[in-house]
Amino acid sequence: MAKPTVVLLPVWGAGHFMPMIEAGKRLLRGSGGALSVTVLLMPAPTPEAAVDIAAQVKREEASGADDISFRHLPAVDMPTVHTGIEEWVSLILRSHGPHVRAAIAGLDCPVAALVTDIFCTPALDVAAELGVPSYVYFTSSAVMLELLLYSPVLDEEVPGEFSEMDGALNIPGLPPVPPSVLPATMLHKKKMSTYRWFLETGRCYMKATGFIVNTAAELEQSVIDAIADGRCTRGVPAPTVYAIGPVIALTPPPEQPHECVRWLDAQPPASVLLVCFGGKGLLPPPKVREIAAALERSEHRFLWVLRGPPKDSRPGQRVPTDAMLDELLPEGFLDKTKGRGLVWPTRAPQKDILAHAAVGGFVTHCGWNSILESLWFGVPMLPWPLDNEQHANAFLLVSVLGIAVPLRLDRERDNFVEAEELERAVSTLLGGGDGEAGRKAREKAVAVKAACRKAVEKGGSSDAAFQRLTEEIRRGAVNVPKKRN
Repeated sequence: MAKPTVVLLPVWGAGHFMPMIEAGKRLLRGSGGALSVTVLLMPAPTPEAAVDIAAQVKREEASGADDISFRHLPAVDMPTVHTGIEEWVSLILRSHGPHVRAAIAGLDCPVAALVTDIFCTPALDVAAELGVPSYVYFTSSAVMLELLLYSPVLDEEVPGEFSEMDGALNIPGLPPVPPSVLPATMLHKKKMSTYRWFLETGRCYMKATGFIVNTAAELEQSVIDAIADGRCTRGVPAPTVYAIGPVIALTPPPEQPHECVRWLDAQPPASVLLVCFGGKGLLPPPKVREIAAALERSEHRFLWVLRGPPKDSRPGQRVPTDAMLDELLPEGFLDKTKGRGLVWPTRAPQKDILAHAAVGGFVTHCGWNSILESLWFGVPMLPWPLDNEQHANAFLLVSVLGIAVPLRLDRERDNFVEAEELERAVSTLLGGGDGEAGRKAREKAVAVKAACRKAVEKGGSSDAAFQRLTEEIRRGAVNVPKKRN
């Protein structure tokens, strides 16, 4: 009899696709050969994303793993009417619903589970129709999962705009939450047409069998407990949370180190500030000028990954280009910082950089993958959130974990940070400013690094959660009825 298979349905973004594939490979190893993995590939919406996904698939296929296979779904028309990027992705998934159903029904083996991405709530209905257990692979923090589940309650408690309310929000398992850290979709709910999508997603998540969250209990225990106790869902038991992280694809360093890594080799330990806003982090000229002014005046060493503007501004198409540094940076900046700073104008190996002993701090946009990488390597952070769930993640770093020095930013000015504020925070984190705050963040970074690594070791919290998940999935295998004519 053929092995039961776990069907993965990832979306195409690097921060979504790679972590889910890595989780699938861990399921393979954890099952002891009892399971296989089938990845359903939706066509990527951009040529750049298509190239990235194809390269990843090629690497996996070349690795010789017999128990992981890839199946391409047919193309669908891209939505032209939508309320924002979140709904745009969800509409694409809804169009793929019949293809997902047909692909699962066409498998010649039992199906143990369907694991979907954060955005793939329409697939939960497909799983229910086929009688297949369904899991949401949540690539962000448990805090963000809680906000989605709790959003219907908050919607009733705060009838007006969250941005206009006085005081803080009481959200189970968290210290008082300033409304200013909510995602923009929630903060201006009457202005943001994606708000209804946000509420509906929170409700739809209750259809899942469980949540596979790329976090560790040691990072977000109080939030995980609040979800498990039903405090986020009006006392109704929520799907089980499996905190299995940090899930990070770690690869051996290349034989020929990257130029950024070679530059770091010449710097003293913990002396360099990494400034990087993720694979799609785009900064308008005013923000670039403020960063440049802060770095020039701070006199600290830095490695700044600076990308150029996209060629296409449509949803899903905003891919950074290689930066033209002479056009983006203030005149004379490179000469004035020569020797202590490196500005890198294209993609950089962020994990390899964070792993380097010379890196002592990280200005991050607070994407969850970047945060996990920083935690894994014990690098304290300066959080500069730009969009989506990143403000909530920054709140977690500062107010819950204590691993970051806060940056005062103006959300009404597109999350603008003044040069003086960034200069102050850099000095605090790397030394020379408020010594106590920087020292605490650096010490906490060391402790959290140890906790993350212990969590995924045999017998650790994430390892135990993963074993429970694997056993649940093995027991859930069903024979799917074939597609009806």
